[in-house]
Amino acid sequence: MMPGLLGKLFQEFAETLSLTIVISLLVSLTTTPMLCALLLRQETAKSEGCILTALERGFVATRAAYEDSLRWALRHAKLVGFGLILTVVLNVVLFVVVPKGFFPEQDTGLIMGQVQADQSISFAAMKQKLLQLQTIVQKDPGVESVAGFTGGRTTNTGMLFITLKPMAQRHVSATQIVARLRRPLGQVPGAQIYLVPAQDLRVGGRQGNAEYQYTLQSDDAAALYAWVPKIVAALKQDKRLVDVNSDMQQGGLETDIHINRPMAARLNITPSEIDNTLYDAFGQRGVSTIYNELNQYKVVMELAPKYQQTPQDLARIYISTSGGKASGTSSSQLAAGAVVTNTKTTNTTSTVALDSATNAAINSVATSTGGGASSGAAVSTNSETMVPLSAIATISPGTTPISVNHQSGRVAATISFSLPQGVALGTAAAAIESTMAKLDVPLTITGSFAGTAAAFQSSSASEPLLILAAIATVYIVLGILYESTIHPITILSTIPSAGVGATLFLLMLNTPLTIIALIGVILLIGIVKKNAILMIDFAIQLERGEGLAPEEAIFRAASLRLRPILMTTFAAILGALPLAIGLGQGASLRQPLGLTIIGGLVVSQALTLYTTPVVYLWLERLAMKLRGGQDKAAPRKGGIVEAL
Repeated sequence: MMPGLLGKLFQEFAETLSLTIVISLLVSLTTTPMLCALLLRQETAKSEGCILTALERGFVATRAAYEDSLRWALRHAKLVGFGLILTVVLNVVLFVVVPKGFFPEQDTGLIMGQVQADQSISFAAMKQKLLQLQTIVQKDPGVESVAGFTGGRTTNTGMLFITLKPMAQRHVSATQIVARLRRPLGQVPGAQIYLVPAQDLRVGGRQGNAEYQYTLQSDDAAALYAWVPKIVAALKQDKRLVDVNSDMQQGGLETDIHINRPMAARLNITPSEIDNTLYDAFGQRGVSTIYNELNQYKVVMELAPKYQQTPQDLARIYISTSGGKASGTSSSQLAAGAVVTNTKTTNTTSTVALDSATNAAINSVATSTGGGASSGAAVSTNSETMVPLSAIATISPGTTPISVNHQSGRVAATISFSLPQGVALGTAAAAIESTMAKLDVPLTITGSFAGTAAAFQSSSASEPLLILAAIATVYIVLGILYESTIHPITILSTIPSAGVGATLFLLMLNTPLTIIALIGVILLIGIVKKNAILMIDFAIQLERGEGLAPEEAIFRAASLRLRPILMTTFAAILGALPLAIGLGQGASLRQPLGLTIIGGLVVSQALTLYTTPVVYLWLERLAMKLRGGQDKAAPRKGGIVEAL
């Protein structure tokens, strides 16, 4: 019933569990009876060890105490029933109150770092910032190695890959290391770094500097650009969010060249010639290709790097009034055949002349169709009038967006954020929605969660339906098996106590209700009802086979089935205990599953031993009224239980 990737996750879980149950059923019906016939022998009187004797005495005392307390519970059925109703209400309240998350925070031994520097930073300065950040991270005692790079989409961004030492050596989680590094890294001026522990399970492809994203969209770009900084500033004040930032970067530096068109026209210089000259200087124009027998060499023309560092270097640019075409008898300042290659050639006069003529012809064809100002020649032998760029244009600084983002055809800006330790994603989502409401953001700007946060909202909406579907399926199956619409309700009455135990245990340990914990809740629906099945099924057999009254039947069933109920419950708890302890790297992903199962089993074990008999008697009386006060059929011969 869950859509998307989460539906696939639950489908694999359901298929694995179903196949396991089918195999277990076959083994219990075939192999188990055979082994019992082979291994079990008639018991003879023999002395048991002190440990077994002590355990048996402890169980006898426990059963005696349970019988006394059960008699009290049956005499005060209304009080027990009120407790059951209170449990149902508390279950709903706790499910609403418990912090909700998506997937548990994993410790995979890897931390990803997004670096964002000042928007006007150069590549060389960005390189130094990246090295400075790497040095700080490497000094942390929990870090094994650091690798990073800068460049790509923009010059003011970079990436760090931080490999942590094994857990046995660092003794702290990846989340704690991230929190520890925030202070020293925050002292680096002109750059911010956002660290996120790498996760094995990621849903959503939205890219951002932090773990979760919230996207704002608008048809009015000016309004969006004005409100995003206000929203980011407000969210940074909220302690439930950390590493708040946005991908809106409007402060990139540019150099604006304003052409004095009348002056340029008097000098016979067109804007396209100015543009081509600037591209020759800064655009890395391909102007020629040198060919020989084995290889070809691309020739790229540009200014020397030392003349490309500041806007003041534009004052060195001169525009040719002849259109930038080299003219004259010579097309190169090098002698023919002066190009040196690694290929062994014969420097004869005819070979050199042939190579020179071939290259000249090819370059002539290439440059004649390029439409640029460059002719592919390095120099011109005719004197030409050269006009400085500053004579026909004014140069001034300006700003420009580094990137402009769109989503669904609208201008968009994405706010990224991470969670401090102990804060659930559901709490952070509520904080963002509350902030948006307090700021009174215009209706022209709409916000929605994106990436992993959007998948979390989608899963949260379908969680109640998933639980209700599981309960409905169990009711239908039990109704078919018992041929009754009443007794399945008795069995399902055990589920609220399990939900209370699971959510209470999560609240006590400050653990959010994640998708993994939800799997534990669904497992509990199948596990906890076995207590009621053991009681109800045996009580029905006593009523039908021995003709016992419902009160006596349910009392004997509860007493005689106490041992298997305790055995199965403790076996399930011990099986989930390694998951709850969470030993080893990456164990945090499975830990909520164990915590949910243990908490639900402990509370349901304590409550259902008393609520199930009371509910059984109430529903039996209701069924008798529905039958018109008629008693059940006469008991069949052949009792199945001896009197206590």
